[in-house]
Amino acid sequence: MSAGVSPPRTAAIVGVGLIGGSVGMALRSAGWRVTGVEHDSGRAARAVELGAVDKIGGPGPCDLAVVATPVGVIPEAVQAMLDAGARVVTDVGSVKAPVAAAITDPRFVPGHPMAGSEQDGVDGASADMFRGARWVLTPSPHTDDAALTYVRDVVTGFGAQVIMVTPERHDSLVAVVSHVPHLTAATLMRLAERRANEHRALLRLAAGGFRDMTRVAAGHPAIWPDICTENRVAIVDVLDELVSDLAELRDIVSEGDQERLMAHLSAARIARRNLPTSAPIPEKVSEIRIPVRDQQGEIAAIATLASDLDVNIYDLEIAHSSEGPRGVVVILVDTAMAERITGGLMATGYRPSARPLD
Repeated sequence: MSAGVSPPRTAAIVGVGLIGGSVGMALRSAGWRVTGVEHDSGRAARAVELGAVDKIGGPGPCDLAVVATPVGVIPEAVQAMLDAGARVVTDVGSVKAPVAAAITDPRFVPGHPMAGSEQDGVDGASADMFRGARWVLTPSPHTDDAALTYVRDVVTGFGAQVIMVTPERHDSLVAVVSHVPHLTAATLMRLAERRANEHRALLRLAAGGFRDMTRVAAGHPAIWPDICTENRVAIVDVLDELVSDLAELRDIVSEGDQERLMAHLSAARIARRNLPTSAPIPEKVSEIRIPVRDQQGEIAAIATLASDLDVNIYDLEIAHSSEGPRGVVVILVDTAMAERITGGLMATGYRPSARPLD
């Protein structure tokens, strides 16, 4: 290799299905050398054929390992990669608390990309799958800040927007925005199918609204038994609330109460229109500088506080001091939220400073 040229970074993808394959493609597009760890020989061969990985191998030393197995076996797979000498390990499972509790190695950064496709397996993989998507990182108290920053930098390089919350809060939130919506879509689809047995023309009348609501029901069902087992407490809690709300809506419709129905629909319309979109233009972003002690957990504490305050961090870096055990965490947030985050930081003992970007 020529002098001055750094060797390519190395990654291992454990499980080269839809998400694992997409991560592999995104890494290879960025110049990484990617090894797939896959027990299914057919899937492994297809992953190499499609360019999701460079080769198939076993657990071994690498710069980054990404575990993309079913939720129920993630802890075992993560531990295997840690034992094999991976520098940093993350996962892509949609339930975080159990794996975060099971793995206390500081090199492990639990994660969950909020992206997917109705296509099954690696044939649906794409290097662009995560561009513009939310990617949740859920550091535990054991997670090393350097490992967390490393994974965050890789993920933002995919074009994803990183959000950090605690593992427990993640599981509560995804029950609302992912798990129960999928179960609801599947239930609605089954209802339509039953009615179609009586009225053959029904499914031919399915227009955009119905198709949009039930789109996620086309996803592969194999991942859902593990998800519903691992996150059953949060899912059941949200299902109970949904059943209660639907019962109330049933009464409104049954009673012909147009005023209450209008209020219900208007509130939903406003909430839907207010869903967050993309980052603001630079002129509306502020830089927050936060002096911290150079110790494990500072980035995770600041990022999870921002999530608790509903403040999105658009960028983050840490500058270590060459003199003493101190550093500065620098975050970029919407200027309209700068006062909220600085107030929250001050209330927890930090001494931040803020300035709008020019």
